[in-house]
Amino acid sequence: MSYAKVLCVGLVGVTGHLVEVEADLAPGLPAVVISGLPDTALHESRDRVRAAIVNSGQRWPNRRITLNLLPATMPKYGSAFDLAIATAVLGGSGELPLAPLDGVVILGELGLDGAVRPVRGVLPMVAAAARAGWDRVVVPVGNAAEAAVIPGIRVRAVDTLHRLVAYVRDGSPLLDPPVDLPEPDPDGPDLADVAGQGLGRRALEVAAAGGHHLALLGPPGAGKTMLAERLPSILPELDDDAALEVTALHSIAGLLPPGGRLLRRPPFQAPHHTATVPSLVGGGSGLARPGAVSLAHRGVLFLDEAPEFSKGALEALRQPLEHGRIQLARSGGGTEYPARTQLVLAANPCPCAKPSGDAYCECSPLARRRYLGRLSGPLLDRIDVQVKLLPVRAAELMEVARAGESSAGVAARVALARRAAAARWAPVGRKLNAEIPGPYLRRPPWRLPVRDTAELRGRLDSGSISARGFDRIIRLAWTIADLDGRDRPGREDVLEAIQLRTGEGT
Repeated sequence: MSYAKVLCVGLVGVTGHLVEVEADLAPGLPAVVISGLPDTALHESRDRVRAAIVNSGQRWPNRRITLNLLPATMPKYGSAFDLAIATAVLGGSGELPLAPLDGVVILGELGLDGAVRPVRGVLPMVAAAARAGWDRVVVPVGNAAEAAVIPGIRVRAVDTLHRLVAYVRDGSPLLDPPVDLPEPDPDGPDLADVAGQGLGRRALEVAAAGGHHLALLGPPGAGKTMLAERLPSILPELDDDAALEVTALHSIAGLLPPGGRLLRRPPFQAPHHTATVPSLVGGGSGLARPGAVSLAHRGVLFLDEAPEFSKGALEALRQPLEHGRIQLARSGGGTEYPARTQLVLAANPCPCAKPSGDAYCECSPLARRRYLGRLSGPLLDRIDVQVKLLPVRAAELMEVARAGESSAGVAARVALARRAAAARWAPVGRKLNAEIPGPYLRRPPWRLPVRDTAELRGRLDSGSISARGFDRIIRLAWTIADLDGRDRPGREDVLEAIQLRTGEGT
């Protein structure tokens, strides 16, 4: 037999596509040709596969070998095809009967010694195989636990090419995925640690309940970073669909923790202010990899010292904040990643950032305007909640008996508010108030009475808020009503939403 075919999976962004690895062995000068739009790593698999086959005790066929990866029009990236290519070559040479691997998807990178090494993106690859109707996969032993989280898939693992050959020839057993129970996630920071800052805590709770973006402005030591780091602690755990999305993104980035289990806690990303545009939105050679905004999908992206970020990096966030996804176009092909994240910005009021605030500030009014002006108007217009925090007083810092409410108590109210919103917006397929289109809220039966929105309408007519700001304030009012257990927002809810949006009275 001079022809063999083995199933594998390729990734384009976060989406997997079934790939058929064909091998044809023909008489002629020994050579290996790979077709099907392979990248550099896949071109180099010729040498890895040859060394792995020989060092596993198998015979390398000295013939002209043509390898084709179907569909040929889809770009192929990475080393996850190594094991499938080696299997196809051995099958095409007649060394290996491939009947036991009929309908089996094979993934893995080969070392020169024949060891099968873990690869990135196994979770979305196995999910793609399941969607295509295949229920058996062979993966590297280091990825077995990760692959096993996909329901309805029979996962077997290999640590060497020799083990796979022995299974096909002699029926020797493959390895099973580990069955160790996952360790519970360690407790994170708690809101009870935050001294004072009643307005900041209220803003954080509203942002969590509605999925709103948040900006915290104030002097150093006011608690901006502490509040932002505790936002994930009051967010509900991810449901199955969201957990699969988040875990798949971290799998592609190679950031899954040991054990390969689903990530249930909302992710938290806090890039340094020197972060580049590709590190925030995604990039890299070949197919662009997910950036911080996608790794924070269904969680929190925190930009501390936000005015210190480059203007290009901040402006690049405008499109994903609006649409919940990021589209990346590169010379090697375009891809799209989900990016439905909550953005939290923290900023000092001026460059000198004196802890005592205005009384000892050394900055001129022009320097202050320039500093905060680095946060552009179009970017801030997409931030629903914008509050100014005051310095913490000694009585608030030292009074233990007046410690704030814990994250558990706030999280319970947030969960109730989210359930109310999800039930209300179920007919339109949305779960959070922040996701509801503005026109939908301006039409019956959800349009609020004129008497309740008179102040807001006046601000829109005077130009002090934009049409986008109008819609975002209405969404905030719905979230405030949900937190307080009301079916619809009233005038007081709209006024509080205006305060949280504009920072007035803080």
